[in-house]
Amino acid sequence: MSKTAVLLFILLSATAVTVPAAESEATVKARVDKLLSQMTLDEKIGQLAQVGGLAFLPDAPKPEEAIRKGQAGSILWVSDAARINKLQKMAMEETRLKIPLIFGLDVIHGYRTIFPMPLAMAASWDMGMIERVQAVAAREARASGISWTFAPMVDIARDPRWGRLVEGAGEDPYLGAAVARAQVRGFQGTDVSSPDRMLACAKHFAGYGAADGGRDYDSAYIPEEQMWNVYLPPFQAAREAGVATFMAAYMDLNDVPATGNRFLLQDVLRKAWKFDGFVVSDAFSVRDLTTHGFARDAKDAAFRAFTAGVNMDMASGVYQAHLAALVKEGKVPTATIDAAVRPILAAKFRLGLFEHPYVDEARAQRMVGAAEHRKAAREAAQRSAVLLRNEGGALPLAKDPAKTIAVIGPLGDAKRDLLTMWSGFDLDPSKTVTIVEGIRGKGARVEFAQGVQIAKTYSSMFDQMVGGPQPKAWTPEQADAEFRKAVELANRADVVVLAMGELALMSAELASQSSLEFPGRQRELMEAVAATGKPVVLVMVNGRPLNLVWASRHIPAILEVWHPGTEGGNAVADLLFGDANPGGKLPVSWPRDAGQIPIYYAHNLTHQPETAAGFQSRYWDQPSKPLYPFGHGLSYSKFAVSNLRLAAEAVKLGGTLEVMADVENTSSRDGDEVVQLYIHQKAGKASRPVRQLKGFERVALKASEKKTVRFTLGKAELSYWSGQDRAWIEETESFDLWVGTDSDARLHAGFRVVP
Repeated sequence: MSKTAVLLFILLSATAVTVPAAESEATVKARVDKLLSQMTLDEKIGQLAQVGGLAFLPDAPKPEEAIRKGQAGSILWVSDAARINKLQKMAMEETRLKIPLIFGLDVIHGYRTIFPMPLAMAASWDMGMIERVQAVAAREARASGISWTFAPMVDIARDPRWGRLVEGAGEDPYLGAAVARAQVRGFQGTDVSSPDRMLACAKHFAGYGAADGGRDYDSAYIPEEQMWNVYLPPFQAAREAGVATFMAAYMDLNDVPATGNRFLLQDVLRKAWKFDGFVVSDAFSVRDLTTHGFARDAKDAAFRAFTAGVNMDMASGVYQAHLAALVKEGKVPTATIDAAVRPILAAKFRLGLFEHPYVDEARAQRMVGAAEHRKAAREAAQRSAVLLRNEGGALPLAKDPAKTIAVIGPLGDAKRDLLTMWSGFDLDPSKTVTIVEGIRGKGARVEFAQGVQIAKTYSSMFDQMVGGPQPKAWTPEQADAEFRKAVELANRADVVVLAMGELALMSAELASQSSLEFPGRQRELMEAVAATGKPVVLVMVNGRPLNLVWASRHIPAILEVWHPGTEGGNAVADLLFGDANPGGKLPVSWPRDAGQIPIYYAHNLTHQPETAAGFQSRYWDQPSKPLYPFGHGLSYSKFAVSNLRLAAEAVKLGGTLEVMADVENTSSRDGDEVVQLYIHQKAGKASRPVRQLKGFERVALKASEKKTVRFTLGKAELSYWSGQDRAWIEETESFDLWVGTDSDARLHAGFRVVP
């Protein structure tokens, strides 16, 4: 455990408020039964309604009015502790049964201390770190009165044009499942009644990341085999980790909107997985069943969503308006209403809200943005960065105060854009450390030039809501002058750090992109700076892979830092100067350009694999392989993986097989390596992917140190969903196995599964 992690653990332990032990399930059930027996139909329906603290719809009820009428079980889009207490007081003092409210918010990668975006955290391949930072997020949010987060987002995404790739863990279900478990543990801990924990919500259930064309909200068409083998495993992992709630997705899944999809919400979630928590819709998605052309009107939308399995309507008011009439008409049994309310009341009892409905506003001020939290954010940003290229040892940079470092690019001195859209509606970005500030903090002589402006062609409502004031666009003459100014700065500098990529809201909800090119004139500026002949380092600030083909040939060092969060600038400086050693790995395959999409390593062989003799590419104009493979990432240290060995050549059905390999730091610098295990089933009832990740470990190694890593393969790793059997099966077949440092691992062995 790092020094920062130790300090954080001490802080969390020493300042925690003492609360009673979690109630037993029997006690919770008894309390729910008693309360439910006292409730009228209207009061029950009120618990099924989540009301927005901000009115996005003209006819949306104001939260104060809804609370007083008993028409609100939860409030969202409120983050001020004083207002939360005020609204909670209405529920506790001005309603008949005094049922507390659950306040929910999108606490995605931090509350006020912002950590790297979720895809970046997945790039750390460090589940302990992910759990710790989400515990900090929960700590800050709960101290402020937020007891429910709409996270983690566990959607698998294999199209980087999709803007919400930024919120997930990438393309792989095994890595995605591990990240899902870590986030749930971080948010919820072992007792959600603790003042440092909150309810988690696995979203968006399910298949949202497979949107047609990478266009947010568009339909997804996913075969049954892919659904079970690729898109559902991270959700199931969240379920097994004890996630309290699920959120239904916006899009059509195979022509049935997810908010009204009985296959997802009943067959999978309730029957197959035995989930007994509650399901919330996404914002307005119950009402929007009419927009889909699925429901005839709002009343029909309420019926379809509710009977499909959505317990709580987020912000559209449709349940409040129509469920009572549906009960009176006999279309919705009262017992079904009771069943939907039970898990919501149970969650409130488990949270301890009946005993502790209010928050200590003074404590909130102390906890939110604590110095220890910022230390954790800095470490998280260090561990999430991926060194894509480092030719000739261009990095780390030497600390020489006599030399001038030119920081050039639109992200060089940005604050808001080191965060993401989900960094809060009322976040103060002034507390973010920029790349320029971080490098100056090392005592370096720094000059900055923006060089180019970048902007979206089409904005969304989120640009106005959370993007802040936009700078005035340059005239063509100004743009040319700023471009020349940046190149002139590069000419007189000793080293150039290009800070390029995307603005925060270029990757987000409603922020899909048709190409993977650098926005604006960034590529042109990159080429002009490289032409000066000065040493150049490219620091990428972005939420998705961008076209790096030219850069991968002409820029010696490329450091991917994503949107790194509050302490991003300090972490980048630590990495550039070698005070931190990159150890992150790509959670996605990095395409050469958009023409390769979708691209992912776990594809099937087909009748003529690319590895066949004389066969080089499926495209005549470029290689089919990605520019950088899944799992790729360099370090300032050098590592060797060797001595692969299996405990046996065969494993019985249902048994386990231990796999071991040695990893050695062959350099004089301490560092981390992520050792990865992949398998391929060679035959069976279905063609299996060429490789599948089935084990990994991030290993810290001192200079010249060697360690043995151990993996276990069992039924969970060796089974798959068979479309022929319509069940999970494990077959008696032969397998290939590889261990290495990315999905192109070459250290190979074989084994058999036997009866």
